[in-house]
Amino acid sequence: MYNEIKLEKGLYNLSGKSFTAALEELDPTSAYAGSPLEKLDAFERQLKRFNIRINGQDCDRVEKFFSTTETAILFPEFVTRCIRKGFDETVLRSVCAAKTVCASSQYLGCVMDDQTAAYEPTEQAVQLPEATVREGSTATVLSKFGRLISASYEAIRQQRLDVFGVMLRSVGVRLAVSVVKEAVDVLVDGVTPITTSALTYSDLAALYGEFDCFDMTTVITSPELASKIAAMEQVKDCNANSEGKLVLPFGSELIKTSAADDDTIIGIDRDFALEFITSTDLVMETDKLIDRQLDQMTVSITCGFRKITPDAVKVLTVNSNE
Repeated sequence: MYNEIKLEKGLYNLSGKSFTAALEELDPTSAYAGSPLEKLDAFERQLKRFNIRINGQDCDRVEKFFSTTETAILFPEFVTRCIRKGFDETVLRSVCAAKTVCASSQYLGCVMDDQTAAYEPTEQAVQLPEATVREGSTATVLSKFGRLISASYEAIRQQRLDVFGVMLRSVGVRLAVSVVKEAVDVLVDGVTPITTSALTYSDLAALYGEFDCFDMTTVITSPELASKIAAMEQVKDCNANSEGKLVLPFGSELIKTSAADDDTIIGIDRDFALEFITSTDLVMETDKLIDRQLDQMTVSITCGFRKITPDAVKVLTVNSNE
């Protein structure tokens, strides 16, 4: 049972496993089917075991994690989860078709050559047109993104966990924005844009019309251009989706990010356009957190992006000098 698990630092250092995955092996969630605990994962059950409340009216303070040597083991996972939540709440999940975990700092994916012939009826006894899948010639080099957070134990020990969690989430959001900038660069690379001198709804419709086999599910642009789009007469009555993103009249989700240039609007089919490649999950220095040596906390992720289907990406450039 969850209240009999022995918590120790070694759970963070098992090869190929996160702390929660290691806990799940010791305390499988499947064993709680039909019980009040079935909706909690192994980490959340440990919070319940030690009565650590991380939100709500009776939320505990940071020092509650350090009331025993075992509860201190849980603190790095709390920090990582907060930062990961901020990281995952960004546009990354709205633009990536697939995620690949790579063991090295370089990734060589495959490419498909499918442009030699149109998809048309083939006469009997005639060889079918060929689509060739081959290993790519250029490797994607993964980059390391990270942040060093300075916060002494004395400074945060009396801080409510929900407020401290929000601060950590904001770090995750800012970290993700720098990662998204690389995703945007990969999307626009090699794309011949259509251009306009003054952004109008007709230009957006023209971008939508650029898509042939694929659909424009997502429009990515800067906050400045996003505000201009939202102010258009044709868009003013549009509703937001369940995630609060504005949906344009032709069904595309509008994503605003400071990672995009102020003169660029990117249309993609998110089910086909981009591959997210990572060699690590978010990495924390766990020993220092457990030992209350919090003067410098570091968090990092090593990742990169690769365009999967070039035809699933179209670009509109707003050139005010024309």
